[in-house]
Amino acid sequence: MTNEHLIRDLVKKHGRSRVALLPILQGVVDANNFISDSDMVEIAKELDLSAAQVFGTATFYSFLSTEPLGKYVIRVCKTITCDMHGKKQIVQTIEEMLKVKVGETTPNKKFSLLETNCLGWCHEGPAMLINEKPFTGLTPERVHDIISEYISKS
Repeated sequence: MTNEHLIRDLVKKHGRSRVALLPILQGVVDANNFISDSDMVEIAKELDLSAAQVFGTATFYSFLSTEPLGKYVIRVCKTITCDMHGKKQIVQTIEEMLKVKVGETTPNKKFSLLETNCLGWCHEGPAMLINEKPFTGLTPERVHDIISEYISKS
């Protein structure tokens, strides 16, 4: 399905009002793992919004990426609570294992490493998401095991 068809299907499902913008953007990310500039222009046309309004919304939310991401998107919570519970060591472990820094994607496009605002797991920090799956109470050893498991997946 082309992105134009995807966007039209999402518009049919969610409608053409301003409140449909976020679900449509989420639908594009679910299908493609990011929102391209041309997707934003097409969405703007379909909803009769300016491209700037669509871009502003797409770039405001950390879970809506405007850059291609890896198959597995690792989001590490960057709140002070997770930081106090060892978030720096968690990020360092992931960076060393994947040979990327925060904000980068591995050359094989398998992993992207991001920091994000609160994941809602402060009571069990440090926390991270890999795609939609949460991991909490992390230690460098546990992160090593988790990432190793994802590395072995095709």
